[in-house]
Amino acid sequence: MSLFEASERENLSAAQPLAARMRPRSLADFVGQQHFLAEGKLLRRLLAADRLGSVIFYGPPGTGKTTLAQLLASESRSRFQQLSAVTSGVKELREVLAEARDHLAASGERTLLFIDEIHRFNRAQQDALLPDVEEGIVILVGATTQNPFFALTSALVSRSRVFQFEPLSEADIATLIRRAAADKQIGLGRYGVQLDDDAVEFLAKVSDGDARRALSALEIGALSSVERPVRFTRQLAEESVQKKAVEYDRDGDAHYDAASALIKSIRGSDPDAGLYWLARMLEAGEEVRFLARRLVILASEDVGNADPHALPLAVAAMHACEFVGLPECQLTLAQAVTYLACAPKSNAATVGISEARADVTSGRLLPVPRHLRDAHYAGAKRLEQGQGYEYAHDAPDAIAAQDYLGVEREYYRPVARGFERELAERLAKIRARLREASGEGSNEPS
Repeated sequence: MSLFEASERENLSAAQPLAARMRPRSLADFVGQQHFLAEGKLLRRLLAADRLGSVIFYGPPGTGKTTLAQLLASESRSRFQQLSAVTSGVKELREVLAEARDHLAASGERTLLFIDEIHRFNRAQQDALLPDVEEGIVILVGATTQNPFFALTSALVSRSRVFQFEPLSEADIATLIRRAAADKQIGLGRYGVQLDDDAVEFLAKVSDGDARRALSALEIGALSSVERPVRFTRQLAEESVQKKAVEYDRDGDAHYDAASALIKSIRGSDPDAGLYWLARMLEAGEEVRFLARRLVILASEDVGNADPHALPLAVAAMHACEFVGLPECQLTLAQAVTYLACAPKSNAATVGISEARADVTSGRLLPVPRHLRDAHYAGAKRLEQGQGYEYAHDAPDAIAAQDYLGVEREYYRPVARGFERELAERLAKIRARLREASGEGSNEPS
């Protein structure tokens, strides 16, 4: 390397942010993702056997996808090439693939092609990768924040192993912060940074598993401080952290995962978790109408007759949200979420309609019993339609001993919670009365 090249490299390195400079140089220095990267885990075994094929890295930002791709190139003795799916088209992609093929033929060295945000590639671009992936010309490493089973073509996913990245733990983030503060060569060690434990704890917590965010805050705080050596306090940490934009895509994973978490938290009777997921979705700009609609559905699906007030309350909340709008309607949504979470739960109506519809769609349709058929037209009497029908209000308790289905079915089974406990007792008496008519024959189709 010439003197000029060394100087140029040093200047380029100095211009990089701390998070980029602190990228590990070996797998031993890599922090996090031990569920697939620890000794004996799949990715390690693939590297040890020299059988690294195409992989998809799926996970949130700042968890090491780009860094690990670079390390894999080194570990697999491959040439590293990087493309961004945001700025590259089919033309650029084909040029890189052709270059990779020529390089392999000339030197025997494969190319590890890292494509950031690969979910931004359309179907034609993804399909263009397939021949070279199948032939082993390139080792494809695609990085995405979207679920690859939804965002990528099935052909590409089927030819790749998917590794899901998890947000870094607070302990992992703290390790990276202390490492960066101490490193005198590429870190902040030359500033004599003295880290207060509560400052490290704060950054590790608020970074939300994103190493890039934590290191950026550390760098801002250290470089903006007039003290030397730098005393990195909790106050300095708080001043150095920017509010994190909530990762959220209304058509992607974050939307459906957060909605799922909200519904399951309410169904599980946890109002605190319900409020958190509601806040998360509101902060991300979720559509209020979507939230209100989901709460109305939940009131019937998961609360049902265990609390008959749940559905009217959810419907009222929906109308109030339309009338009031944000930001005030967050109060209405919070009231609905907490009420529904604390309400007794029953899915008896949900199960009942599912079973009834399954019987209807099975192809064994029941005829309407003759005494229940419409008799309000000329000629109905001649066809004996409606004959034998007993008007329920003529019975002392308004329950006529009459068959309404023709076969014995019990779709609705109230649970012993909330108001349905009372309904169950009432229904037992009703069914006993209705069964008095069961000896008149069966309507079961042959």
